[in-house]
Amino acid sequence: MVEKVILAYSGGLDTSCILKWLLDKGYEVICLMADVGQKEDFAAARQKALNIGATEVIVTDVKEKFVEHYIWPAIQMGLIYEERYLLGTSLARPCISVALVEAAKKYGAKYLAHGATGKGNDQVRFELNAYALLPHIKIIAPWRDEEFCNRFQGRLDLIEYAKKHGIPVSAKPAAPWSTDANILHISYESGVLEDPFHVAPESLYEMTVDPITKAPKTPKRVSVHFANGLPTTVVDQSTGKQYTKPFEILQFLNEVGGAYGIGRIDIVENRFVGLKSRGVYETPGGNILFTAHQDLEVFCLDREVLRTKQVLRNRMADYVYNGFWFSPEAQYARRCIEISQEHVSGEVIVELAPGYARAIARKSAKASGGLYNEELVSMDVHGGYVANDASGFIAINSVRIREHVRAFGDYEQH
Repeated sequence: MVEKVILAYSGGLDTSCILKWLLDKGYEVICLMADVGQKEDFAAARQKALNIGATEVIVTDVKEKFVEHYIWPAIQMGLIYEERYLLGTSLARPCISVALVEAAKKYGAKYLAHGATGKGNDQVRFELNAYALLPHIKIIAPWRDEEFCNRFQGRLDLIEYAKKHGIPVSAKPAAPWSTDANILHISYESGVLEDPFHVAPESLYEMTVDPITKAPKTPKRVSVHFANGLPTTVVDQSTGKQYTKPFEILQFLNEVGGAYGIGRIDIVENRFVGLKSRGVYETPGGNILFTAHQDLEVFCLDREVLRTKQVLRNRMADYVYNGFWFSPEAQYARRCIEISQEHVSGEVIVELAPGYARAIARKSAKASGGLYNEELVSMDVHGGYVANDASGFIAINSVRIREHVRAFGDYEQH
């Protein structure tokens, strides 16, 4: 009996060669392409896979699910990995994994296959997500297969293999970098970027313009509305146009954020498998939403709740980056963070300028103003605050400072 394999297919060099290799191994291969908002000629890629020998090619449109069920919760939770990366690729993997598992169930496939490198994070993400959704599934990971790796050292060997079998090749032997794109971001890595001291060329960027030379000099303002930490409406203050659907909100913010060169980062990050890697990312709309949410969150939340939530946020960011979206610890952390967002409702005005977005005004959705008490904080009236109470507050907090000086001497002596 011929075994069926669902292959996560992109139409690129690696997965096209993997498709042929799986066919040569005697599998029946069904390819799945997930539309998560990337610019892709799906029709051409589908025909390419069929020409190679795929039994069927599924193109599944999950971009709206991706925004609503993965990106929006990430904004609500304030997820950011190592204080810089907004998890664009990491969030897409569980969404794509759901589509792969659904296909495996529909077609009765025993195997899932992917083209993720054995040095990267994606192999972990795809497989952990798959096992969480379908524990008995089996995985074929060619870049960890001894026979495959002995045959193919890298892209040069794949190109020769493709030519031999009549597979169209668009990649060049000296490809300067690789990319991964979706509606939230584009990431760039490998090739010339593997040298962390090599400055990424301007020609690399696809979502954003050069903020120094091409961004408008006149700032633009947008207002972002939240309910329970989730974006609900964005208003272009220059035109008054409103965007209320999650996918349309992100599209609009990507467009205006990209026009100002917002959301570029160039970092070295810590991969889950233990390696350090250099990545360049563009996340214009996500950067604007993160900035607005962070500002409203500080405005609305109790100080100690905010600090506790930040601890959980950091753990959740690790879970998502490492491939544990569908794990008990991630479910627990997410539910705890969701409780913290019950009062994070309101509006933030964000000013877009070349290279950055900044919050310049905010208000709570509560008529009371929420935890911000304008009268209490005013310098013009006492507002119920007893200034003399600060004397005792300062005195108690000074006890340990004075004791340190008594025991060890003046700080200036150190």
